[in-house]
Amino acid sequence: MMDLRAKKAAKRENKQKIKAIYHASFSREDRMPFWMMMAMSHLWNTEFLAFYDGDTLCGFVYLATVRKLSFIMFLAVEETLRSKGYGGAILQKVQAMHPDSKVIVSIEPCGEGAKDLAQRIRRKNFYLRNGYAETGYYIKLGGKTQELLIRNGTFSKREFSLFFLLYSNFTMFPKISKSSS
Repeated sequence: MMDLRAKKAAKRENKQKIKAIYHASFSREDRMPFWMMMAMSHLWNTEFLAFYDGDTLCGFVYLATVRKLSFIMFLAVEETLRSKGYGGAILQKVQAMHPDSKVIVSIEPCGEGAKDLAQRIRRKNFYLRNGYAETGYYIKLGGKTQELLIRNGTFSKREFSLFFLLYSNFTMFPKISKSSS
């Protein structure tokens, strides 16, 4: 039986294992520097949490919360533990930690012609099975377009734009649109 608990990833314990999961789960162009994630996790609005089942490190989530909106930027499960329910359990824990928040996640679009289309579809279905819904919106950040999914409410372009302005101290102005182009 799974008994997940969260610990701050910025603690020394298992920092290198968390980094290894991060590097194995995201391509270089999709990652932000690990040291930056660790530093930003000390901000009031950013959480970098490692999840454990007993003593076993299962995965992590990196998210930001502003007002009643949380945005999951990175979520990963240890490769040998995937498809065992840990990802869904982590999402449940995140929602329990932020019960009044809308939770948004961005994923690569499932458009025809994507070289890893099957993987993208599996990822999207994972979120849909775990209570997320399509918003019909896309975000362009760092030259990449991502589809936005939401849980615990309806999507508001204005609210999400304001989230980025407040989170970034008015330095990030991502393009949010109904089109993936």
